[in-house]
Amino acid sequence: MEEVKKPMGWKELYLKEDWWAIYFGLGIVVTAIVFFYTGNPFLKLLSVVPPAKWTDFGNLTEHFATNINWYILQFILWLFIFSFSTKILGFKQSEYIPSFIFLYVLAIVTFIIGEYKPLSDNGFEPPLVALILGLFISNTLRTPKWMDSGFRVEYYIKTGIVLLGATLPFTLILWAGHVALFQATLISVVTCLTIYFVGTKLFGLDKRFSSVLGVGAAICGVSAAIAVGGAVKAKKEDISITITLVTIWAIVMIFFIPYTSKFLGLHPATVGAWVGSSEFADAAGFAAAVAYGKMVGNEDAAVRAFTLMKVIGRDIWLGIWSFIFALIACLKWEKEEYGTKPSASEIWWRFPKFVLGFFVASVVITVIASGYSQADYKNILTPDLIKPIKSLRSWAFIFCFLSIGLTTRFRELAAAGKKPFWAFTIGVIVNATLGFILSVLVFGEFWITKTSQ
Repeated sequence: MEEVKKPMGWKELYLKEDWWAIYFGLGIVVTAIVFFYTGNPFLKLLSVVPPAKWTDFGNLTEHFATNINWYILQFILWLFIFSFSTKILGFKQSEYIPSFIFLYVLAIVTFIIGEYKPLSDNGFEPPLVALILGLFISNTLRTPKWMDSGFRVEYYIKTGIVLLGATLPFTLILWAGHVALFQATLISVVTCLTIYFVGTKLFGLDKRFSSVLGVGAAICGVSAAIAVGGAVKAKKEDISITITLVTIWAIVMIFFIPYTSKFLGLHPATVGAWVGSSEFADAAGFAAAVAYGKMVGNEDAAVRAFTLMKVIGRDIWLGIWSFIFALIACLKWEKEEYGTKPSASEIWWRFPKFVLGFFVASVVITVIASGYSQADYKNILTPDLIKPIKSLRSWAFIFCFLSIGLTTRFRELAAAGKKPFWAFTIGVIVNATLGFILSVLVFGEFWITKTSQ
């Protein structure tokens, strides 16, 4: 490993993607709040996405004919945001702009494919479709190397994570209840530590690699892998391998949990909690919860339990694990490797700053949501304030997943060998088993009662 570079100081305020992600993410949140209180529908219209669960090509064509101007305006917004900042960051706009145009068009194609009902009902929703489509293009058709300038994986995911904070106000965490938070915490800690220690002690993997594998399974997959990977200065290929393993097991769980639950005759609320405990991606987990809900005729209970467990309970650990591993990497690992004691300011420079944007966005929406009941939050805040932010967040995540696929080569992943796979798989077994025990045997009555309120 190369020696850690000296921090760039306050220049990072305009020379690091983290800060630009915060500026633009919080800028979108503030804009959404202004439009919400003034009753202006502009941002709701601007955050347009292809229709969910579509089946009729005529309706799809009509949607684009009606909203073409909003798609053009949205594209201009994204292009301005990202080209303005990447120019300051030092990227050639003659390369970035045409690459982003390609990425945006591909994102629309991804949404269309991923929202096609027969595919989305079986777990192939836009984020997964984006990854598969990107991998197919990069490993068969091959894009020119200069186009990588527009495939800014970390920039897009960091912007998306800041926007994610706005959709996770702390009031939702309180509504989830202490049992849900306890289960989410236990699942997160046990899964992460299992993979970390299995990876380092049993398979001899690098501790940075093991930490990325651990949080990738423990929290929210891609977002966590990138966040913690940056915090500990993991290798790019380590993050790519983790994302690939997350995707593989997310697909497996889409089918394993619903059909196993059907065989055991489980209540949809307990299955939703199990999915929330043991799925590795939000989109895949939602698909699994919906699939089982439809099998037994109670989709709402499964989806509610999943949302409380995964989207609220586990995903909030993103910032916590990023901070913990940034501390460990800075105070312990690098001290052992280089024999120098880091300064207190080094911890600040190393901490992934976009996580601060995540928390700020969450706090801002929490303050607003505190004046609403849970029912009013769902009926008023969600459609008029949260939904536009969530839609723009979806675009940022699709840009990220496409970029991951477009910059990943299978031959590079194969070079890592089988050890990462087995370390991650052992963690999956522990996670799924513990998730079943807690969701069905220990807290089953809680989940049934919680989702019936």
